[in-house]
Amino acid sequence: MRILSLLTLASLLSMALWTALVIIGARDGWLRADPGPRADVASFFSRSVARIDAQGQGAVAFVLIEKGKVFGEHYVSAGAPVARDTLFQLASLSKWATAVGVLKLAAEGKLDLDAPVSGYLTRWQLPESEFGADGVTARRLLSHTAGLTDGLGYGGFEPGTPVQTLEASLTAAADPMPGADGRTRVGRAPGAWQYSGGGYALLQLLIEEVSGEPFGEYMKRAVLDPLGMPQATFDLAVAKEAGLAPCFDAAGAACAYRSFAAPAAASLHASAADLTRFLEAQMEGARDPALPRDIMTAMRTPHASQFGLPIWGLGVMLYSEAPGGGFIIGHEGMNFPAIETTARIDPATGDGILVLATGNPGLAAKLGGDWVYWHAGRVDVRELDGMIRGMALTLLAGWAVILSLAGLLLWRLWRT
Repeated sequence: MRILSLLTLASLLSMALWTALVIIGARDGWLRADPGPRADVASFFSRSVARIDAQGQGAVAFVLIEKGKVFGEHYVSAGAPVARDTLFQLASLSKWATAVGVLKLAAEGKLDLDAPVSGYLTRWQLPESEFGADGVTARRLLSHTAGLTDGLGYGGFEPGTPVQTLEASLTAAADPMPGADGRTRVGRAPGAWQYSGGGYALLQLLIEEVSGEPFGEYMKRAVLDPLGMPQATFDLAVAKEAGLAPCFDAAGAACAYRSFAAPAAASLHASAADLTRFLEAQMEGARDPALPRDIMTAMRTPHASQFGLPIWGLGVMLYSEAPGGGFIIGHEGMNFPAIETTARIDPATGDGILVLATGNPGLAAKLGGDWVYWHAGRVDVRELDGMIRGMALTLLAGWAVILSLAGLLLWRLWRT
């Protein structure tokens, strides 16, 4: 009996050790290609450019920032040319700018981040729920921890299709991405992380109610213009007039941009030049700080976790621990038919990457993940999420070997 107990304990300890090794190995990129030395910025830039050019389709804007300054930029298009001042639709990267707008209202004392948002709303209210609405605060909406279960992702409305009002979309979005519930409601107890596009639609309504201005006008006055983003707009028609990158689908064929009932969540249009200034304004020691330090600190503070790792601040994803402390922060986005964006920065070092693309599925996330691993030596949490199946299979295989060896040893002891 004593031998069985010791063998069981040894098996459990071995399984725990194997689990830790798999998790550590996945995060440290043991199975990832060597990204090259961190000091060789030119090599990373040239490899990224080669990857972009190898796609041979769509339109891409790529900017690499080093120590607070643009190290290099690259623009390519299979259609009308794109350049640093060409606007792209940003998809969910729009949420980062929206978060700045919310936090500015809080910094001005017009909004309490920890008060129920229902107290500010007159045009629409969350439907009744067993969990109530008191736990739905701006802080929790910004960090996707308000208990909303809409699961949005918006698909958008094609040209010629009437766009829902914001209130109708909050009640039941007519354009949910596949698998999304589409109803903005409190379907679980607040606290745990669950991505919610509906939460940012609700923040759009909150901004309008608190500021007394249409969302786009408030954002231009309070965020976009002060940050040196004069071309940036949440209005698709205005973006087209200013010069919008050609839209391509996943096969590289020309397509049409879609409109959104909740542009705060999905459709800021901005150029690489606009977004470079947006990122530079959030670096430590920014030459012309347009954002109060308390706003930047709040955004970077962990407010949500997954798999035991901090993953979200206020409006930004926490991709990885940064080499010098703090986090690599940023956001990414995906809109139909094949619009993908990412922006990631290490505020402490002034380094970052920006990729805006249409017609190149997966490219922005891939380049962003490469940069995080090259810069920080860690696989970012977004990539870890995609590695769960492989990690699970590796864990099961290791556990099976451990249990098989334990069973074989027990059988031999029993035979003797």
